[in-house]
Amino acid sequence: MTVPPAPRIAYLGPEGTFTHQAALDWARRDGAADGPASAEPLRTVTDVHDAVAAGTADVGVVAVESSVEGYVVPSLDALLSSADVVAVDEIALDVSFDAFVRPGHGELTVVSAHPHGLAQCTGFVAGSGLATAPASSNAAACRDAGPGTIALGPTICGELYGLDTYARAVEDVRGGRTRFLVLTRRGVADAYLGRARAAGETDWKTMLAITPSVTGPGVLARITAAFGDRKVNMSSLVTRPLKAQESRYVFVVTLDDAPWSPGVRDVLGDLLAAGDALKTLGLFPAGAGFRTLDGVLDPDHVPVGSVSADDASDALARGLLW
Repeated sequence: MTVPPAPRIAYLGPEGTFTHQAALDWARRDGAADGPASAEPLRTVTDVHDAVAAGTADVGVVAVESSVEGYVVPSLDALLSSADVVAVDEIALDVSFDAFVRPGHGELTVVSAHPHGLAQCTGFVAGSGLATAPASSNAAACRDAGPGTIALGPTICGELYGLDTYARAVEDVRGGRTRFLVLTRRGVADAYLGRARAAGETDWKTMLAITPSVTGPGVLARITAAFGDRKVNMSSLVTRPLKAQESRYVFVVTLDDAPWSPGVRDVLGDLLAAGDALKTLGLFPAGAGFRTLDGVLDPDHVPVGSVSADDASDALARGLLW
């Protein structure tokens, strides 16, 4: 199967979400589409997955990871539970929140945004002294803002929904980025990946779900050691519970290579030989995601109260308690 010349794109709506912007950026990016693409806003992440699985959308775009708030759990869980939907590309956006109000608004009583948006603007919310009202998306908060509401969302929402700007860039942490996955059906995934390889892509990321058949001491150490022994870099590891299976988990790993590389093939063989169940959730070019790291962590961004080598002696004597 081939890539549609004008793909139908489903995304988490309504218009004006960061996901909407990511969908438009993907459609405009060189080589992503041969012609004009139609973008349809849907109500939930599940709706986006269902549209892709049913073929009513050629691709879907969902947020998967924020550099401030971490993984977007509904997107991750939807991929885990989808039999026929995989990720074949990614888009990363700089994320900033403006605060909006209705023209001629009355007494302001609530601040509204998606829960991730509220979590990224806690300083502004606390300073307002107002209650919070979670919304299905930041754009929905702006679209549905009443006369007593401060809505948080992308700059585009002001003009799109006829709002006045109350404050700009109200997020707690400047420079936040969100990563979005481009989804399609497994049957057409090879066409998108083949197109990327033909365009000269050589660096890849793979998202892999690993479900151990036996749990107990050392199971996670065994899995991570398999990557280290084969010199395959694991850039992320997330644990999700197996549904209705108490104390049993699936590990979602992002690794910096493609499944056809010799090292990754060896890792996959090692995991299968150990009895693990494997599922590829996504394979996509590595260049469009989070900025390349230089391997050095900025000490200003470690958790507050962390112990470093400079004060390790005293901290160890106190058992790293406080």
